[in-house]
Amino acid sequence: MTTEMAALSGLFPVDKTLERWLRDKATEAAILNDRTTRLRITHERVDELFANPLTADRDAVYAKQLYLNLDTLAPYVSGPDSVKVGTPLHKLSAQHIKINRAYIISCTNARASDLAAAAKVFKDTAKANPDTAPKIAEGVQLYIAAASAPEQGAAEAVGDWQILLDAGAQALPAGCGPCIGLGIGLLEPGEVGIRVGHRDAQTYLASPEVVAASALKGVISGPDSYKVPTNWTGVEYGYGTGAEGTTENKLSNFLQQMDSLIERVETIETPGSKVDILPGFPEKISGEIIFCDADNLNTDGIYPGKYTYQDNLSKEDIAHVCMENYDPQFNSISRLNDILVSGFNFGCGSSREQAATAILAKQIPLVVAGSLGNIFSRNSFNNALMCLEVPRLVQRLRTHFPSPSNNDTKRQLTRRTGWTLTWDVKRSLVEVHEGEGGETWTEQVGELSRNVQEIIAAGGLEAWVKAELGKANT
Repeated sequence: MTTEMAALSGLFPVDKTLERWLRDKATEAAILNDRTTRLRITHERVDELFANPLTADRDAVYAKQLYLNLDTLAPYVSGPDSVKVGTPLHKLSAQHIKINRAYIISCTNARASDLAAAAKVFKDTAKANPDTAPKIAEGVQLYIAAASAPEQGAAEAVGDWQILLDAGAQALPAGCGPCIGLGIGLLEPGEVGIRVGHRDAQTYLASPEVVAASALKGVISGPDSYKVPTNWTGVEYGYGTGAEGTTENKLSNFLQQMDSLIERVETIETPGSKVDILPGFPEKISGEIIFCDADNLNTDGIYPGKYTYQDNLSKEDIAHVCMENYDPQFNSISRLNDILVSGFNFGCGSSREQAATAILAKQIPLVVAGSLGNIFSRNSFNNALMCLEVPRLVQRLRTHFPSPSNNDTKRQLTRRTGWTLTWDVKRSLVEVHEGEGGETWTEQVGELSRNVQEIIAAGGLEAWVKAELGKANT
């Protein structure tokens, strides 16, 4: 979670559940000679951790506090095709959505405990129908790949792996595969899967139990043990802590908001202030806007996962497949030195840095979005791709070029706008000319500091570090 937010580290309060897990791992490491964790996870270190638990100071200041009432949670299924779309399981199962493939795979969803949860669905079905061995539904293929070899070994040791195989599951090697578009088991055009695949297929994400039950029944559904919650009106969540307000925490929240407001006012940049530009670094970057009108355009849309580990692709090949999963026509529509503009949360999803390097290979010097996915933003910086967040520009484009719904076949995924954007790096100012006879307006943006210019001019963080090390050794 901290990685998705681009944080370098994250601290969470520890509870008894985590303590039990750590105790089990410490015991396991002490007994088994092949465990590399025996020096890191010991009962002595666990004792020390819980004797002096990490806690936030009483006067700690937070940018935002959110609460979620776990008692109101019900199983959800994400999709189709976006983790930003979530539907309660009982509402989705009522639609009887037929599936073609089901997956219990990847590093986040195929631990021994996940495989055990999936196997239990088949065990319970066998108990309820002792005369019939449970099998996956006709026309459905179920794929399983453990998170690691040790996790597969643990599942095999208790029989869960064999139960899934007996039900008709197909075993894949531990590690990355269908999730990033590699190997067998990929969704084909027109298919529906509960877990990865082709851009013309539909993909849903769910828990191991729901995936197993869906494979068993052939439609998205929960296990027989699942009961639709009574009088359920939704998940309870909101700002703050969810606790009854006290005079003390109300005053604390007010002071935090005032401090935050004062900080924002103090850091507002003075219009017209000049940035120190490195010799040879461009003072202005200008080009025609090419608009990809989509929010949550993820890294697989920008650079398809099936190419991630193909090291023999040339720069021209990489440029050719840029945005292929989002719009196969992007390569023929875009031109040299276009400025790519997209919606909000651009570059979300996996951390593949090729999403940034593919845009660079396409010779697009600047990406502008309503907002940027944090990992993509960092990868862009590391690889010398310049990016800006200008929400007003996205709103203006959407007003001028209204788009049909996402399901409309006439929707234009990539549009040449005839608009131009000029980023005055020295003045930290963006100027947009809205085509022939259109308005021209400006917007202040953040400064591109001298040290960031140095990294971009060097060709990225790695090249800059090598150059600095070279200087130190001379």
